[in-house]
Amino acid sequence: MLFSYIMIKKFNKIFKKVFKKINIKPGLLIKGYVISISKELVFIDVGLKSLATILIKEFKNKKKKIDIKLGDKIDVILECIDNGFGKTILSYEKVEHNKEWLILKNALKNSISMFGFINGRTKGGFNIKLNNIKAFLPGSLVDIKPVKDITYLEGKKLEFKIIKLDKKRNNIVVSRKAVIKLEYNSIKKKTIKLIKEGVIIKGVVKNLTDYGAFINIGGLDGLLHITDMSWKRIRHPSDIVNIGDVIILKIIKFNSLNKRISLGLKQRSLDPWNNIIIRYPKGSITKGRVSNLTNYGCFVKLEDGVEGLVHTSEMEWKKKNINPYKFIKINKQINVMILNIDTKKRRISLGIKQCKINPWKFFHIKKETKCYVNGIIKSITDFGIFVGLFDGIDGLIHLTDISWDIINKKNINKYKKGDKIKSIILQVNVIRERISLGIKQLNINNFSKFLTIYKKNNFIYCKIILIKKKKIKINLGNKLIGYLNIIKNNIFNLFNNKKIIKLNFLKILKKKIVILTLF
Repeated sequence: MLFSYIMIKKFNKIFKKVFKKINIKPGLLIKGYVISISKELVFIDVGLKSLATILIKEFKNKKKKIDIKLGDKIDVILECIDNGFGKTILSYEKVEHNKEWLILKNALKNSISMFGFINGRTKGGFNIKLNNIKAFLPGSLVDIKPVKDITYLEGKKLEFKIIKLDKKRNNIVVSRKAVIKLEYNSIKKKTIKLIKEGVIIKGVVKNLTDYGAFINIGGLDGLLHITDMSWKRIRHPSDIVNIGDVIILKIIKFNSLNKRISLGLKQRSLDPWNNIIIRYPKGSITKGRVSNLTNYGCFVKLEDGVEGLVHTSEMEWKKKNINPYKFIKINKQINVMILNIDTKKRRISLGIKQCKINPWKFFHIKKETKCYVNGIIKSITDFGIFVGLFDGIDGLIHLTDISWDIINKKNINKYKKGDKIKSIILQVNVIRERISLGIKQLNINNFSKFLTIYKKNNFIYCKIILIKKKKIKINLGNKLIGYLNIIKNNIFNLFNNKKIIKLNFLKILKKKIVILTLF
């Protein structure tokens, strides 16, 4: 008993000396030898007086093959000296993890940049992967200036500065802004020397707004305004460029004091509006393609960078309030006439209806040939009759042109809506788009016939219709009425009981009434 007690005491002293010498504690990196490999475990000798094992899956590479063999000397992390069952728990995976933390610690200490990838968005910033270790990038440290959309950075290998490292809490904070600042300061000096108005330069689209795009050119930001992107009209900058695009631009203006740069994309090509009047003379007809539709008309592309507007009033002769969305379709090729070109405002007025026959000119030609037209009564008003002619054109028969008789609204009553009617063209106003028609002109004018037979101071035999105190109504034949003014009573008595009298034709009033006098 005494011997065994002495041996236990000596063993404890030796064991403590060994532990003090190697300073054993959880989390320590130690070396060991592979002494056995089974299907699930790898047995490691690390010089401790207990069995040490590691799961075999920790030694499998990407191809799921084991990277070790018996007798290999390897580095392992001591996780637990005794798990309560007499086993020492080791980790092979954490060795690489530990090495990476050491690299990160060294990078923080010596202000060395690290490469990583943006791995998704999180609250207040973005997840970053640095050598298989997760880090956090605050949104304010993405760039020198605030960036709303960073999709152009995702998946790209980027450089970061470590600004905070806490292994216990597994907390790593990085900054891309710090890296960019260093780069920009060196690149800016070189870029500023190269920047001059008129110089062609390469840039990367950094951000888009409603009014243009911000371009990164050698560490400096320039503005590519929406009006300088294309010679044609565009709705939004995204129609021309996207974030991350590398484009060639021209420096339009550079303010060396505030370092403001105005860039142009369209200026790299010739202005299609040069000599536009020569290529598209006023009144000429050309082909174009419908590029856009609006409530007030359609835009037609004549060539790259040149578009014109066809207003709704210039689409159809017979209709004024046309819905462009129903009248025409986008990408349709059509014939248009050049109506007007404003080179200062860069506006072209086009017409579709001018490429077709003007129906009012067509009727004007008919009028010159004294042509008769047939139509259907569309509506009847107090002042006349509207007649529908071909192709939706209307003509008006005025109340005064319905009958040769005295003007009377009763002349309209014998006509009804929908009746077919024949008329003659009296007048065509091409500018105001109006056609005047007549019915009475189809018949002989009795009054005109009367004037061809009788002249002033001729004797007329006529029939008395009615005798009043101061006036006698007389029938001249062919529905013509004459009047004889009587002043004295004795003259009035001369006509009593007489049916036929001989009178002198005196004059004609505007109302087509014959005024007679005694012979």
